[in-house]
Amino acid sequence: MPAVQPPCKVLVSGANGYIAIWVVRTLLEKGYSVRGTVRSEDKAVHLRQLFSSYGDKHEVIVVEDITKEGAFDEAVKGVDAIEHTASPFHMNADDPNELIIPAVNGTVGILKSAVKYGQSVKRVVVTSSAAAILRDSPTPSVFSELDWNEQCLESVKEKGREAPNVMKYRASKTLAEKAAWEFWNTHKASIGWDLTVLNPSYVFGPAINAATAPSGLGTSANMFYNYVAHPNSNGATNEFLASVGTAWIDVRDLAEAHVISLEKEAAGGERIIVSAGLWKWQDFIDAANTISPPPKLATGGLPKGNPGAGTGHPSTVHLLNYDTAKAARILGVKYRTIAETTKDTLADYEARGW
Repeated sequence: MPAVQPPCKVLVSGANGYIAIWVVRTLLEKGYSVRGTVRSEDKAVHLRQLFSSYGDKHEVIVVEDITKEGAFDEAVKGVDAIEHTASPFHMNADDPNELIIPAVNGTVGILKSAVKYGQSVKRVVVTSSAAAILRDSPTPSVFSELDWNEQCLESVKEKGREAPNVMKYRASKTLAEKAAWEFWNTHKASIGWDLTVLNPSYVFGPAINAATAPSGLGTSANMFYNYVAHPNSNGATNEFLASVGTAWIDVRDLAEAHVISLEKEAAGGERIIVSAGLWKWQDFIDAANTISPPPKLATGGLPKGNPGAGTGHPSTVHLLNYDTAKAARILGVKYRTIAETTKDTLADYEARGW
C-alpha cells in the first residue's frame, strides 16, 4: 500500500484526548491537514484556539456518540488516513460493558464508515494498548506482538462486575483490537486501505489538552502527578514507589509513532508495541530531584521516596517487559529518557500553577 504523506488530510478521533491532541499537533507540524472529532462543541473550543495558526488546515467536528451506527460516516469523507484514538480509559467502571461497548463499537464503527464513505482513505491507525498483550505473571515475562491478553477476558467473563477494574479496562482494549483485526481481515480484499495497530505501554509526559486541574489529565498522567509531584507521593509507601512500575513511553514519542505509522509502507497490516523501556515510580522521583533549579509546585515540594531503589537497584524485579524489535525495525522512533520526560512534565505543572 502507498504510504501517506503531507499535505494529506488525516482524521483523528477523540482529538481532545491526552494522546490524540499530541497526534494532532505532530501531524500539523509535519504539514498534514487534520480533521479532529470531539464529543461536544465545548470540547472543540480549546483545540480551535490551540491550533488557530494553522488556519483551514485544522478543523474540528462533533461526533456526539461514537457507538451510534454511522457516527463517523461524515467524518471520514475526503480524508486520506484515519488515526482512531477515541476509547474510554478509567478505572471506575461498574459494569465492564461501560468500557467494552464504546471501545469495541467505536472502533468497528469508524472502520465501517471507512468502508462505506472513505474512498480516499489509504491507511487506518488504531490506538490499542499493551493492556491487550500482557498478562499478570508471578515470574518475569517478555511479551511480543504474538501475545494476546486472554487473562483479562477470562476474569471479566467469570466475575463480571466483580472483576478488578484493571481487568475491565484491559478487556475493553483487547476486545476492541480483536474486533478491528477481524473486521479488516474480513474486508481487506475489497477495500483500498490497510490497518496498523499501535500497542503503547504506560504513557507519561506533558499535557496540552484542556486540563484545568490534575484530575483532568487522564488516568496515567494523573498517576504521575500524584506520585511524582506530591511531597509524600499522595501517601504511597517507599516500598510501593520502588516496586510498582512496568514499561512506559513519552506521549510525544507515541504521537511521533502514530505519524510514522501513516508514512511507512511496512507498517501496513502490522501490530506494533511501542515502549521506551522499564520504570518504577522511584526512577521518576529520582529524576525529579536532579532538576536544577527545582520546579516550583503548588504541592509544596517533591517526594524523595528511597533514592536509588528503582530500576537500577540489584533487588528490583520487573515482572513484564516487551520485545520492541518490530517498532525499531519499522518505525525507528527515538525515545525520550525518564529524565527528559520528568523535567518537561514538571515544567508543565509549574506553568499551570499546579
